[in-house]
Amino acid sequence: MAVQNRSSIKRKPLRVDPDVQVWTSLLHYMRSSQPGICRQWFDQLEPLGIAAGALRIRAHSNMHRDYLQRACLAPFNDAAQSATGRLISVRFLGPDDPLDPQTPTSRSAPATQSSTRPLDSEALPPIPDQAPPARVDINEPLDHLYDDGLVLNPDHGFDNFVVGPNNRLAHAAAIAVSANPGAGYNPFFVHGGVGLGKTHLLQAICLGIRHTRPGAVIYYTSCEGFMTQFMDAVAAGAMNRFRYKFRHVDVLVVDDIHFLAKRDRTQEEFFHTFNTLHQNHKHIVLASDAPPEEIPDLQDRLVSRFKWGLVAPITAPDYETRIQILLSKARMRGFEMPKDVAAAIAQRIDTNIRELEGAVTNLQMHAAMEKRPIDLELVRTALGECEKHTEPTVSIQTIIASITEFYGVRTPELQSRRRQRSIALPRQLCMYLARRNTRYSLEEIGGYFGGRDHTTVLHAIRTIEGRLETEPEFSQQVHALEAKLRGEPVN
Repeated sequence: MAVQNRSSIKRKPLRVDPDVQVWTSLLHYMRSSQPGICRQWFDQLEPLGIAAGALRIRAHSNMHRDYLQRACLAPFNDAAQSATGRLISVRFLGPDDPLDPQTPTSRSAPATQSSTRPLDSEALPPIPDQAPPARVDINEPLDHLYDDGLVLNPDHGFDNFVVGPNNRLAHAAAIAVSANPGAGYNPFFVHGGVGLGKTHLLQAICLGIRHTRPGAVIYYTSCEGFMTQFMDAVAAGAMNRFRYKFRHVDVLVVDDIHFLAKRDRTQEEFFHTFNTLHQNHKHIVLASDAPPEEIPDLQDRLVSRFKWGLVAPITAPDYETRIQILLSKARMRGFEMPKDVAAAIAQRIDTNIRELEGAVTNLQMHAAMEKRPIDLELVRTALGECEKHTEPTVSIQTIIASITEFYGVRTPELQSRRRQRSIALPRQLCMYLARRNTRYSLEEIGGYFGGRDHTTVLHAIRTIEGRLETEPEFSQQVHALEAKLRGEPVN
């Protein structure tokens, strides 16, 4: 029997699964065009093919599915269309969701927390007495009562929270609350400046309770969400439903609670909501830019109740903690940052975690676009662009130190609610100089001075500008202080 020559055998070319090709192209497009939202766990997503004009993607948990659906749908749709050249959409599935549901889902889109009514208006119809919430009509659709809560980011778990001297107490208390909600530290009140990790801790508590107690009813919202829903309920005569929603939870988590300031009717409603939950041993978790006693125009009875449990501060991270934060943020985005690079960035940025996260995204974007390794040279290229707008670099801490020395006041006095002229003027001048010499927004500047809102900061800036125009001696003093801050010669 003749042996066939192997060279004469025609091998069939290997077939590449088109679904795999699409998925690979989609991830490449996402990581090159949207590095800020890409995460390492995207590799664990499972593409299930295209059907009925939709690319189906299965997430490894319902929490990841919900996050993708609410925070990443538009970028994924864009990437899918780019990868296929077709007008398709993306559908995210959880581990147990059917691939092809027999009937269309009746679930409506999550309600938003926005309103066309201005939030500063409390000219509303009278509301009924503040008794505990009545039972709602059983015919009302309550299946998705809590679908409008703030989205939980899977990255904001305790395992990704970098602990340092600035947040150790808050972190330990948050873990205790997550492990045993309704028991100790109720309420748990965490406060600190903008971008220091308060929201991360709040979400970590929610994620932790979801993991250990899947049946617990957790509602995570913002103070603005509470106010908007309250006003909508009063206007619509739907207070029973509103009270049922907020007073029949196991854990109520509210971010930015300092926005209750000057909202008398909303404070009244929140007071009764707080009492009902606390009396029923339900847990309340609150976050604010300022401690309870420094939130302006907050009713004394609310201040007292906010301090019933534990009030934990979070301050700016130190140098070593900033390095660890940068390394952690890079790992979450799927790359390892060299330690010398993290050290260089931590030395340049000493403000808050959002600034650090922005630097990581900026660096990753430059590396992808220029196809360069992430090294010190790239740091100079990527972050140097930001520095051109703020040269010479001045930190808020430097401004505060200069002003406290010149006026003979203490930093806690600048951050307090005291309004004496001897305190108010240095505080206003700090805000003015911070606005002129840093990249911070009005809200961020206010966060450094007791959690004041942007209108207070704007008023301070305008007050100083008015005095500069009318008081030559004061103008000369301010210009000398500013020149000293910038390292310029004083005339």
